[in-house]
Amino acid sequence: MSDKELLEKEEIFSKVLRAGRRTYFFDVRATKAGDYYLTITESKKFTNDDGSFHYKKHKIYLYKEDFAAFSEILSEMTQYIVDEKGEEVISERHQKDFKREYTAEDAQGGDSAANGSFTDVNFEDI
Repeated sequence: MSDKELLEKEEIFSKVLRAGRRTYFFDVRATKAGDYYLTITESKKFTNDDGSFHYKKHKIYLYKEDFAAFSEILSEMTQYIVDEKGEEVISERHQKDFKREYTAEDAQGGDSAANGSFTDVNFEDI
């Protein structure tokens, strides 16, 4: 059996989640005994100084006997994060190419019209 045939035999069902520089692969695979298990692979793209790139991958193997407990803890942990920090992605502010949508002065009631971010409109004039 060739490597390609073996790979096709192992992959039963797959889904991909692309998330910026990260891609998550969810793959149902078969054991030698014919049972199924799940692999979750995180692949993260890194760019080298010369413009070329490489990927780093991390893989989790999840077996049926652990599904219920894993799912319960994952749900609890994700809900805790949303409850504590909301759904805004704060870490985007720390990326090199982050552009702030408003300035601190805007948040404190500064004169935004002076910097051209919006025009002061009196709705009674319309």
